[in-house]
Amino acid sequence: MAQNIYDNEGFFAQYSKLPRSVEGLSAAPEWPALRAMLPDLHGKRIIDLGCGFGRFCRWARENGAAEVRGIDVSEKMLERAESETRDSHITYVRTDMEHLELPAASFDVAYSSLAFHYLEDFGRLAKTVHQALTAGGQLVFSIEHPLYTAPSEPKFVTDAAGRAIWPLDGYLDQGPRRTDWLAKGVIKHHRTVATYFNSLANAGFTISHLDEWGPTPEHIAAHPDWADDHQRPPFLLMSARR
Repeated sequence: MAQNIYDNEGFFAQYSKLPRSVEGLSAAPEWPALRAMLPDLHGKRIIDLGCGFGRFCRWARENGAAEVRGIDVSEKMLERAESETRDSHITYVRTDMEHLELPAASFDVAYSSLAFHYLEDFGRLAKTVHQALTAGGQLVFSIEHPLYTAPSEPKFVTDAAGRAIWPLDGYLDQGPRRTDWLAKGVIKHHRTVATYFNSLANAGFTISHLDEWGPTPEHIAAHPDWADDHQRPPFLLMSARR
């Protein structure tokens, strides 16, 4: 079973204070780029893998989706999602994605935001999602960039010339990494960009877009605290078609 850190009281309390938790999709800096990868949702059946508070589920319905299913391993996240949803065409299901089973050809679009790096077996999930999509169906997702899941230090250091550098700890050594983020002992599974790409290809997907998202100078001018993220992209965004 995937680590269910979101049901940890301390972690959940801290996570609930993050800007994207308080303000929603608009507070996620990568959201405009991720949104641009999505197809027209009108009349589509959508599954949100790791739906959290259900923000994308509700957005999808507001943008024409016919039916939306949100799944998450966290009871706390789903309680919050259900409390904020008043729509019979959105359903929430508590499920561990490590053991996810889905009916064949049951969805037109699969979406996920910052969830897949918690999974040990991404290859299995990719195959499960592929068979669950209709012909031409699309998977759109974001993850923490592997440059974020591999570093040996949580903050950058500078070299002799004062330039920022990010020490990496065995980028090619894939597997679980323990980090202290909002709570101690959070487990994220590090894998390379190539592994994500090849896992999708081996599942039968055709990769249609890849974006190593980082802040532009305009972003940094508006949010100076994002400057560190220009040294390495914090998010990897991918779109793949069945």
